[in-house]
Amino acid sequence: MADRLSGYRILILETREEAQFSRLLAEQGADVLRCPMFAIHDAPDPAPVEAWIGRLIEAPFDDLMLMTGEGLRRLMKVVRRLGVEPQFVAALGKARKFARGPKPGRALREIGLEPQMTTAKPTSEGIVEMLSRVDLRDHRLGLQLYPDRDHSVLIGAIKAQGADVDCVLPYVYDAQEADANIVTAIDEMAASRVDAIALTSSGQVRRLMEVAQAHRCEARLRAGLAQTPIASVGPVVSDELRSFGLRTDISPANDAYFMKPLISAISAALAGKAPRMAAGAR
Repeated sequence: MADRLSGYRILILETREEAQFSRLLAEQGADVLRCPMFAIHDAPDPAPVEAWIGRLIEAPFDDLMLMTGEGLRRLMKVVRRLGVEPQFVAALGKARKFARGPKPGRALREIGLEPQMTTAKPTSEGIVEMLSRVDLRDHRLGLQLYPDRDHSVLIGAIKAQGADVDCVLPYVYDAQEADANIVTAIDEMAASRVDAIALTSSGQVRRLMEVAQAHRCEARLRAGLAQTPIASVGPVVSDELRSFGLRTDISPANDAYFMKPLISAISAALAGKAPRMAAGAR
């Protein structure tokens, strides 16, 4: 059913999957207010990334752990610049592939591959639990990391299973570049110009609060959230909201912790309510 969100203004904080989330909402007629939590850039020094790609092609890993879809897409960007896409994809095909949640799986399917296993929860703890059920002894495991998180516990847990871990970090975040947009989004909620805020990762909750505190507008943020329906993609995000004394108003049913079920839940929750823009909030 198209246009279920026609007239509604939905704030999204998604960074890595911003274009896809925005497109899915727009297909339902929503006016999407985009506010990525970070600007994403390629790794400033490409040499370590290129070297990792070279090692994978020369001697394919036994296992590959992909933590983000953005990570694989950034790797493919380098691979194509180097002109080694067929060799890289062939090497990936030989590895047993693990995905942290559904997003890396989507990125794999873009190049004709599938993950063999996907975490039940898209967290480092979920990765440790999943990998504890497989044999990694004497395996070479490629690990794609993402920025602004200490991965030492995860790496240590994988090594404890006997694996030789080879890490790559293909992109970095620029937080300051996004701060102004986040403050603007806070102002829009406080001024009742947002019909719902959609959260797809626990990091978005933390970042939103950190920016509000740094710019001395936490009270304004909390006032805005108090009058704006908060949509959470799943229990990990809802737990993070709760840790800050915030609630979850909307969430997908039946353990369907993905963007499309979240959009369906938002549509159902807003059905019958007058959009704030139509009500003259602007």
